[in-house]
Amino acid sequence: MKDDKRAKSIAKRINAYWMRRTVLLLGLVDAVVAVMASCGWLVIQYQAFVPCLLGAEALLLILQFRVGKDTSRRLLEPLERMAQTAIELSQARFDPEKLHHLEDALGTVSPLAPDAHVLTGERELQGLEEAINDLLSRTQQAYQEQTRFVSDASHELRTPIAVIQGYADMLQRWGKDDEKVLDEGITAIQSESAHMKKLIEQLLFLARGDNGRNQLVMESFDLSQMMGEVFEESRMIHPDRAWRLDAPEPVTVMGDASMLKQTARILADNAVKYTSPGAVISLRVRRKDGNPCFEVQDNGIGIKQEDLEHIFDRFFRSDPARTRATGGTGLGLSIAKWIVERHKGYFDVYSREEIGTRIAVVLPQQAD
Repeated sequence: MKDDKRAKSIAKRINAYWMRRTVLLLGLVDAVVAVMASCGWLVIQYQAFVPCLLGAEALLLILQFRVGKDTSRRLLEPLERMAQTAIELSQARFDPEKLHHLEDALGTVSPLAPDAHVLTGERELQGLEEAINDLLSRTQQAYQEQTRFVSDASHELRTPIAVIQGYADMLQRWGKDDEKVLDEGITAIQSESAHMKKLIEQLLFLARGDNGRNQLVMESFDLSQMMGEVFEESRMIHPDRAWRLDAPEPVTVMGDASMLKQTARILADNAVKYTSPGAVISLRVRRKDGNPCFEVQDNGIGIKQEDLEHIFDRFFRSDPARTRATGGTGLGLSIAKWIVERHKGYFDVYSREEIGTRIAVVLPQQAD
């Protein structure tokens, strides 16, 4: 009751404040009209005009009072609900035995078990149970993702290590006397070492990203210039592909230039992996619905429709044999996804088998 009176008192003070402001404003209007009439600036009969003006002002004050009352009540309604809830909580009687039931239920739960959940049957604990079960569900999901990530990483590292070990054994047996075996072994070991180095660097990038240790350096730069640099690099590294650049005008974006350039390189590298020599790979810069956008398009083997939703998953390969043969790790698009999401952008992917793939990165519009 005391809180209800206090809320009404606050509402009255708010309403009185606005009424005073309205009266003051109307008084100023009256003074201005009187001065203008006395100076002959208003061509009206002042004596006849005053009653009309006062009547309009009285009506305005009544409306202001009613509207102010409703507005004050509406503004204070959330506070009143909070106060009422606090009163109900303070007056509620809670049985300590029910907390012991919850404690016993928690003691029997294995957080990493697939079906782990808490259930006491107590109605008063339902909200708390839902919060705990939601936390258990997210913990299980994170653990499963971590387990799968470690398993996939171990599998990816096992292959180059096995190859290096096999060629090292071969070199120990025959490499000293056979120059052909020596050259073959050294080439294979160098190739697998480079692959393993790339994989470890990508794993470290994702691990640092998950821990929030990859810092973005945001600056304003030209997407067309960035894609021009990627175009020149790609044409030099892969001269057997027909590279095309479509960036007719500057497109300014706010972002980390090196990170977004890494994304463009990943997309270009993927296009090379899934196209044949002589194939056309196009790099474009444009605006999509007014937002800055850059894209890479190829006319390669394409992606199966059922695989499109998984292409950004870590270690996912739509064509494992082909990707492994070209040195892919299955992490490139995961890194690109991390970078684009940190820029609050998104991917627009279009692909058809035996026709090709177009992957566009759409970034937020730069504020003026």
